[in-house]
Amino acid sequence: MLPSVSTSADHPTGHAPIAGDSCGLERRIGLRSAVLFNMLEMIGVGPFITLPLVIAAAGYRLSVWAWVLGAAIAIADGLVWAELGAAFPRAGGSYAFLREIYGPKGAGNWLSFLYVWQVGFTAPLSIASGCIGLSGFLAVFWPSLDAAPIAALPAIHYANFAAAAACLLVTVLLYRNISSIARMAWVLFAGVLAALTGVIVSGFAHAAATGGWHMPAAPPLSALGQIGALGGLAQATLLATYCYWGYYNICFLAGEVRRPERTIPHAILLSVLFVSGFYILMNLAALPSLGDAASHAGQSAALRFQLVADIARSAFGPWAGYTIAALIVWTAFASVFSLQLGYSRVPYAAARDGNYFRFLGAVHPKHGIPHRSLVALGVVGAFFCFFSLTQVITLLVITRILLQFFLQQFGVIYLRVRKPDLPRPFRMPLYPLPPLFAMAGFGFLLVYRVHAVKELAVAAGIAVSGTLLYLFRAHRLRQWPFASAPIANPQP
Repeated sequence: MLPSVSTSADHPTGHAPIAGDSCGLERRIGLRSAVLFNMLEMIGVGPFITLPLVIAAAGYRLSVWAWVLGAAIAIADGLVWAELGAAFPRAGGSYAFLREIYGPKGAGNWLSFLYVWQVGFTAPLSIASGCIGLSGFLAVFWPSLDAAPIAALPAIHYANFAAAAACLLVTVLLYRNISSIARMAWVLFAGVLAALTGVIVSGFAHAAATGGWHMPAAPPLSALGQIGALGGLAQATLLATYCYWGYYNICFLAGEVRRPERTIPHAILLSVLFVSGFYILMNLAALPSLGDAASHAGQSAALRFQLVADIARSAFGPWAGYTIAALIVWTAFASVFSLQLGYSRVPYAAARDGNYFRFLGAVHPKHGIPHRSLVALGVVGAFFCFFSLTQVITLLVITRILLQFFLQQFGVIYLRVRKPDLPRPFRMPLYPLPPLFAMAGFGFLLVYRVHAVKELAVAAGIAVSGTLLYLFRAHRLRQWPFASAPIANPQP
């Protein structure tokens, strides 16, 4: 079994060289820690909040299939990340991929800038979603968090301030070297496993006490309802896909991974397999207990937070409900911890390339971390904690699919054609089926949505504004497409 982090004996100077990247980060992350960082981001507060929504959207019979389909999409897309991550093991993940795929002196310069621009929105939104969910479960212990302290702003509650405080606390805890962070992550992961196990055991225990596990009777559907079931499955799969996201987190830390050509692909696939098993078991365990309550979950955010804790309360008493709620708060905090750790490397990598604000390209002289990028991300994430959870999740999902995932899925095929001899330490099996299946799966999620046009317009607005900013900057710096063409055979 590989150690989670290297010791000073591995690198006497304390710093390992990073091929293709002079950023000065240390390669200390092994396979176990890589899987850990992925799973910490994947298993946040999302599954505990969205579980009743998945059941309500897809129905009892199809809800499990939403998790299965989401896992299949995650594996297909994960193979894309694995091939690119092994070929370009650099800090920044998608930023490095897009820059290399489409050419650092060509369209890759634009698309990588556009990616960092949208990360400036979606990364803090992801962090905020975890913190908002965390504060929602804190309200189980302190109902007064739902009160509004500012009469002129009734939409802002004490829970928003609690979420922002959690975001800033994570920033403080991450302000240390990667070895210390890895040790802290293992402690957080113990609570994550306890939360998942508690919900699964509570669900099956409650079912056993009420006559054994059985599938709740599904209401009869009209012909129109049967047609709409496909849309319900798409909505449920979108929620499940959001809960799976994070299997690629290790790619953002690739500049700090030992043996990245092996560690990154293994970490991605193992984390998806482990987490999908937990999610499917949790769905099966919760089905008999949720009953008709799942159909009302979309009407009340407070109800969504209570349902999972109520399963444990029904099985083992009030103390179990509070224990599960506390463990879910712990899990949400752990997810934000891993999420902010990974995404803080993106603006940093772009700044080091001169393709973003140079101020963010600094490395802490003692801890060896991109501290300015980390703090900036934490502050913006705290600001987004004052939005609603629904707004946060919807915007980040649609924007990422269009401006990140599609570009990489098409790009891995384009790169195979453009550079067939490029060294690829990991080559995905069944090529090109995985990227094609991933694109089809994400397309299915985008099309079968009630407000698809409105949400696509928001993502398009981010893309247009980022492109205009890039063109202004590129014209000033004489970069693509304004760079002067080299003169062939110049005269002496």
